[in-house]
Amino acid sequence: MMETLYPLRIAAAPISWGVCEVPGWGHQLDARTVLSEIAALGLSATEFGPPGYLPRDPNELRLFLETFGITAVGGFLALVLHRDRHDAIAQAGDSAALLSATGAEVLVLAAATGLDGYDARPHLSDAEWRTLVDTAAAIRDVAAEHGLRTVLHPHVGTHVESEAEVERFLADGDLDLCLDTGHLLIGGADPVRLARRHAERIGHIHLKDVRSALADQVRGGKLEYSEAVRRGLYVPLGEGDVDIAALVRSVQAANYRGWYVMEQDTILEANDSVKLPSLDAERSLRHLAHIAPVSARI
Repeated sequence: MMETLYPLRIAAAPISWGVCEVPGWGHQLDARTVLSEIAALGLSATEFGPPGYLPRDPNELRLFLETFGITAVGGFLALVLHRDRHDAIAQAGDSAALLSATGAEVLVLAAATGLDGYDARPHLSDAEWRTLVDTAAAIRDVAAEHGLRTVLHPHVGTHVESEAEVERFLADGDLDLCLDTGHLLIGGADPVRLARRHAERIGHIHLKDVRSALADQVRGGKLEYSEAVRRGLYVPLGEGDVDIAALVRSVQAANYRGWYVMEQDTILEANDSVKLPSLDAERSLRHLAHIAPVSARI
């Protein structure tokens, strides 16, 4: 007998169209183009993209999103949490205020190294790690004042990347996780197994699929993360080595009813067609529709 799965609340993210906070990442499409492509897929929700990508004035931003029939889910924010605590909290407060003003639900926090990009990361001392955990908790409290939940996003090239670091953060802190299936696999974790082990700590989900052969090279230090992305590290859902169906079944069985944000990190060249990432996103939507009902026209 086939199990019944709840409809998936699907959102998009500008990174699927190559929009990233990393300097020199690639050709950055304008927000109007990206939101038009998201709306054309039948999706009506998105994460923000990098700080400053969308209008910073709340009224202007609300009107801009309404133009495309799109609502805000939340936003990714990579901050240096292990030092400059007050600066990190202030930046998070500004982002939380803007997210809240547009009706968003979640602040997606990553523990940035302070270096540009995600190709290298220095070692943290125990004292710096404690500061990281404490700063994340303080940001959670600030975001809560704006009506937002805060989740910690394990991410390649940040200070919470590997399975051991994820486990350490969960043990030392009380923030829930943004379960990013791609970054977890690249960091050496099995996202399905981790979701089962920490079902009560899954607060938000980024759905990615990756080629494990390239992920192994990144993890082993043989290939820089950015170069792996250029070589096609991320692929449409169902075409890589993450068991997306098993992940969805697992979190739904644990009563997860939050957002599933589709992300296929990509780097675009200036002459690349915007339709290429849009076609990939459509393939991902079709894969999800074979798993459970989705809130999108496909």
